[in-house]
Amino acid sequence: MSHILALDQGTSSSKALVFSLTGKVLSSAQHEFDMIFPADGWVEQDPEVIWRTTLLAAREALAAAELSAQDVDAIGITNQRETTLVWDRATGECLHNAIVWQDRRTAEFCEQMHSDGMRQTVERTTGLLIDPYFSATKLAWLLDNVDGLRRKAEQGGLCFGTVDTYLIWRLTNGAVHATDATNASRTLLYDIEAHAWSEELLEYFKIPAGVLPEVRDSAADYGHADPQWLGAAVPITGVAGDQQAALVGQACFHPGMTKSTYGTGCFAMINTGDSLVRSHQQLLSTVAYQLQGRATYALEGSIFSAGIAVKWLRDELSLVVSAEQTEEAARRVNGDSGGVYLVPAFTGLGAPHWAAHARALICGMTLATNRDHLITATLQSVAFQTQDLIDAMACDAAGVAQLRVDGGMVANDWLCQFLADVLRMPVERPDITETTALGAAMLAALGAQRIPDLREAARLWTSERVFEPVMQASYRNELVDGWRQAVERALR
Repeated sequence: MSHILALDQGTSSSKALVFSLTGKVLSSAQHEFDMIFPADGWVEQDPEVIWRTTLLAAREALAAAELSAQDVDAIGITNQRETTLVWDRATGECLHNAIVWQDRRTAEFCEQMHSDGMRQTVERTTGLLIDPYFSATKLAWLLDNVDGLRRKAEQGGLCFGTVDTYLIWRLTNGAVHATDATNASRTLLYDIEAHAWSEELLEYFKIPAGVLPEVRDSAADYGHADPQWLGAAVPITGVAGDQQAALVGQACFHPGMTKSTYGTGCFAMINTGDSLVRSHQQLLSTVAYQLQGRATYALEGSIFSAGIAVKWLRDELSLVVSAEQTEEAARRVNGDSGGVYLVPAFTGLGAPHWAAHARALICGMTLATNRDHLITATLQSVAFQTQDLIDAMACDAAGVAQLRVDGGMVANDWLCQFLADVLRMPVERPDITETTALGAAMLAALGAQRIPDLREAARLWTSERVFEPVMQASYRNELVDGWRQAVERALR
């Protein structure tokens, strides 16, 4: 039997899963880690923790499957996107903490970009919007604020990468400095039509081209993991940013097919085929995947706070001990938040608002408000934010008829049903909800020529349950109106 090892390096944990070529999960391992918050709106991670937890999860997953590295045909990597790392080309030592995609420290820089008239150039070239979310402003900040970094970059001694690039570098002992087209398309530096780094944007950000990785297909040769890490040399043949990997893992291979992933954030993505659709609703045009040099595109709506809001309930307010308790709380109050709304703008609001300076807001509380109401409002905020994205997609592309969902939060049946009710459409949950890792495995299997094409990959996806909308339209509209009023308050 052939096996694929999928490394899923996320914002709050590193996972590894072993898949068979039938799509079955044979084992998994996961290690959570904490983020670092040096200042208001700043979010960092220790690169060594990213590396150690990923490697430990990989070793534990192989051990749990009772396999050795010699039993693995290929490695697929999927990763938190936009998170920015820089390291010494000679030693591999990271020269600053990773700056996480949620980080807002470059908000003023982004305002200056608007003043400089860069909006049209950025949108035309990259398909993205000007926002601290993306990698380029983070990298420019590092070059300008870390002593000696710009000099090292100009002398060719510095490497930049998103998390996929960093893991590839570490796994191959510095033999490969590369990324895939999906991750490149999230840097604010990549021309998604020309399939090349943009000289115009590099000049604007004052970023030397020599720090950038080579861009390859999502299923391609990324070298071999050195035997010292897993016990044998294993080829790395599949790479994609987490949301694009989830689109692949949900088998959304045809235009119009849509998925939404609920992890730290929430990310809805619709396949637009070989057409690069330009959004008029502040959605992002991005590379969905690239195979044999040909890009498939997508529209994406990015929400910064979904599962992280539940983590906040647990870690900061001590309202729950585990995420599973949120479903119990919602059912205790029959899904009624008692008029309470939470707008989880802890690090600003993403699509379709893109308000970097917005902050979280709770409104509608009375003396009758209890912990279950607040927990329920937190879950509801995830569905309401998804509705905002689906509405925006309907304006830019063909309407979404059905949504495939994945990620840790969709184990919550109550949330999935509330999603269907608010969206007024069927919500389909797959058998394997770890579709991000499954997508990485599919791409690795393609890259290693263990499966021939996407049609074969689609057979690895199966449905577990479909949630149909049942809520009365009048009640649903009342809830959505209340949400919109709460968002307006948060935007003031």
